[in-house]
Amino acid sequence: MGENSVEARLLSRMRRRAEAARIVRADRKTEPQPLSFAQHRLWFLDRLTPDSPDYLVPTVLRVRGTLDVAALGTALTGLVDRHEVLRTAFPADDNGTPRQVITAPWPVDVTVHDLRAETDVETRASEVLRAEATRPFDLDAGRLLRADMVRLTDDDQYLLLTLHHIVSDGWSSGILARELRDLYAAAVAGREASLPELPIQYADFAVWQREQLSGEPVERQLAYWRERLTGVTPLALPTDHQRPALPSGGGDVVTFSVPSEVTEALRATASGQGGSLFMALLALFQIVLARYCRQDDIAVGTPIAGRNRAETEDLIGFFVNTLVMRTDLSGDPTFTELLDRVKETALGAYDHQDLPFERLVEELAPDRDPSRNPLFQTMFVLQAPGSAEGQVWELAGTRIEPVEIERGVAKFDLTLTAVESADGLRAVLEYRTDLFERATIERFAGHFATLAASVAATPQARLSELNMLTVGERREVLVDWNGVSGPYPEMATIHQLIEERVAADPGAIAVTWGGRRWSYGEINARANQLAHHLRGTGVGADTLIAVCLERSPDLIATLLGILKAGAA
Repeated sequence: MGENSVEARLLSRMRRRAEAARIVRADRKTEPQPLSFAQHRLWFLDRLTPDSPDYLVPTVLRVRGTLDVAALGTALTGLVDRHEVLRTAFPADDNGTPRQVITAPWPVDVTVHDLRAETDVETRASEVLRAEATRPFDLDAGRLLRADMVRLTDDDQYLLLTLHHIVSDGWSSGILARELRDLYAAAVAGREASLPELPIQYADFAVWQREQLSGEPVERQLAYWRERLTGVTPLALPTDHQRPALPSGGGDVVTFSVPSEVTEALRATASGQGGSLFMALLALFQIVLARYCRQDDIAVGTPIAGRNRAETEDLIGFFVNTLVMRTDLSGDPTFTELLDRVKETALGAYDHQDLPFERLVEELAPDRDPSRNPLFQTMFVLQAPGSAEGQVWELAGTRIEPVEIERGVAKFDLTLTAVESADGLRAVLEYRTDLFERATIERFAGHFATLAASVAATPQARLSELNMLTVGERREVLVDWNGVSGPYPEMATIHQLIEERVAADPGAIAVTWGGRRWSYGEINARANQLAHHLRGTGVGADTLIAVCLERSPDLIATLLGILKAGAA
């Protein structure tokens, strides 16, 4: 393992963190406790849009076999007793500053939705799960965990556990599932569960984080990110709908796959450059975004667990941080050259991951646009093989399997989540429905998969040489849209042909743009006005006229007017 390899850099960072000050229990005499930086941002967003489902964390389990509802309630109550963050409320004090108020343990009741008499039970179950997974919480009141059981038959049911993101994250979902399994087994057997004592609680981490992120260490981190992200501009994603002033929160997903042979070729290419599969896939995502946006400066967000201390590994809580991966794609590099750029970006970000994204936004203070997420608008996530969502286990005579539900929400313009499996990659594109039509995102998925195959085959090719068009799109561009077998008048000009159409049907629609429509008669009349004006200024044959206009009906009328005037 070379000293500059990804593994060596990460091991070095882990050693440095292991030598740093440990997190200890805070002095609870000063309660209530402050929020962590990440919690504070979520609290603010909740105040901004209090009924938004964007920051709920649902976990759905399919349970086949007899489920003891009383034992389940006991297990969930034990979970709340064990993790203070699950019994924390977040009211504001007299100055409007939110605080963590830790309450006494409370009994968790499981709400049972009995659908055994329904005719289309699966459809009805999906409706119930989606409704409960998007029902908001009151952060002031706390009790930010709900349990719903949707009974399909006597021995088949869904279990939905919904938490607010301010007390949970993806890593926490794995802890919750693991400990709930042990607590439930103990409750069924009528014994105490033997879970190891937690060294700290989430409030202790929040206090420690506030203390650590001050002085020279935080200034060093800020200096790095200030240099990396100053001047970053929003992605000019071509949307199907005009961007609303405030996001609606509505979303949908498109799933697709990347074959195992392509995935392994990408992994081998990345490894050859001292990188990882994550870096190769991030580079691919940024190439597609660059082509869509016609930009060379692409910033993408990616989550990182934020649990670089041993004390936090078994805690339920909101630790995840977001890193901004900004890559320069200019100069038409080869893919392997781009991969080197992405690798250095990622390693630098990992070395400076302690600064919370919320503090970074506060410090850089980009021009706030409520319609866009600050610093990045798209996110990339790679989930490791064997993650909790795919695990199946047997417990007290039941078979439990995590399943996914479509909640119909999207936090970012576009999020690509890839999950490794034996068959390659299973990818999910989550998108904002107030910006994009489903067909557009399906086309994006096809472009990503095609580009992945192109890179796998020719990793030394320059970005301009890589193919992104699907087979069907290439046929359309090269064959279907280039037919020359139709009868065309050999001596007529384009503006003469349009004048003939005007004479035949002046009301026929010639151009649609931005929700408006122009007829052939209207376009021709505007072109005639310009042609007369140009001729009046002396324009004629052999005159060249410069045009600087965006693609619009005005551009079409202008070009026709120039031709009508005899110029070029």
